[in-house]
Amino acid sequence: LMYVDESGDPGHPKTQSSYFALSGLVVHELRWHTSLDQLIDFRRRIRQRFGLKLREEIHAPRFISRPGNLVRIKRYDRLTILRHFTDLLASIPDFNVINILVKKQGKSADYDVFDMAWRTLLQRFENTISYHNFTGPRNPDDKGLVFPDHTDDKKLKQLIRRLRHFNPIPNQQAYGQGYRNLTFSNIVEDPSFRDSQHSYFIQAADLCAFLLYQRTHPNKYMKHTGGQAYFNRLDPILCKVAAPKDPDG
Repeated sequence: LMYVDESGDPGHPKTQSSYFALSGLVVHELRWHTSLDQLIDFRRRIRQRFGLKLREEIHAPRFISRPGNLVRIKRYDRLTILRHFTDLLASIPDFNVINILVKKQGKSADYDVFDMAWRTLLQRFENTISYHNFTGPRNPDDKGLVFPDHTDDKKLKQLIRRLRHFNPIPNQQAYGQGYRNLTFSNIVEDPSFRDSQHSYFIQAADLCAFLLYQRTHPNKYMKHTGGQAYFNRLDPILCKVAAPKDPDG
């Protein structure tokens, strides 16, 4: 099961952010209940220490800059919650995180940030299932489901449907550049969209994407407090086999 959220916006060339980050938190269905229990236990501890209610969403960007009703919790304490949440995720060995980061600068005007980012994330999810490279339980016929936070829902659904029938991958042939049509067979069903307010797993993916963005392009507060380095705490669960040419996957 892959829960996905984003940081930054996919707009290009008109854009509000320099980067677009996607993070997919992957957990095997046989470990879903155990993982959920760990997330709930964490939220109970945070409630006891900081007064954050279980029903209140940990939305990382708003936690830092637009807390709304959570302004009752001091800003530094909200950052501490994010750090503890990061360390919890890194301590769960059945979690795997696939990350995509698009730098928009230098891209042509017709470059589709959303399509390329999601296509790459889905391809890595598909391939990692195919090669049985996720940590945790492994079955010979494992399949994957995608649970994104709401985004451009229609466009994403159409992309996944298209990749089941047409996914040209370039390869070098003796007579020049060629293509193989490596259609998806391991990702089943349409994406099942989730409201992050009601999913601790989506909130976890949101945190991963936020920390990835902040490591690359930190805001003033994250840079001042050292929060820009929090992404490095996720190292134990980064799915590095998904992109072996990059030291962080």
